[in-house]
Amino acid sequence: MDEQIVEYIAIQDFRTDIQDPIVLQKGERVIIGEESTDPWPNWVFCTKADDSIPGGARTDGSKAGDLKADDIKKGGLIADGLKSNDGNTDGSHQGWVPKQIIHFSNQFGEILEDYSAKELDIDEGTIVEGIKELNGWLLVKIQSTNEIGWVPMENMKRVD
Repeated sequence: MDEQIVEYIAIQDFRTDIQDPIVLQKGERVIIGEESTDPWPNWVFCTKADDSIPGGARTDGSKAGDLKADDIKKGGLIADGLKSNDGNTDGSHQGWVPKQIIHFSNQFGEILEDYSAKELDIDEGTIVEGIKELNGWLLVKIQSTNEIGWVPMENMKRVD
């Protein structure tokens, strides 16, 4: 059964100020920092821990930065769509990560699914496909460019 595409329209412009978003693969370890509160609860500031671990070991035996075929496709989305704003898949080593995709263990966490903090600039009136809503943000695909990233839910309205 095919999932129904849910369309949204931007009701106001949004411009990101994050030029080098964190990009994480399932199994990567992070150091847990502060947790956000209002207006964006359930986001945790994380630093990649694999870079400081000898060999950069991931839980599946590969090394941080190694891409496997399973890393490239996730839920039908091509990883290229989730590259950071400068076009790389490495991204920053720090950034905000949704609490729901972290398995917590003391001051560390393990990432439970591939994630990119890439935000999109969006103009009022832009039509997008909604992929996932999480903690006040919406992961979208801009129909005209096929670009994928996050925008604040408050800037979007579902098209009925």
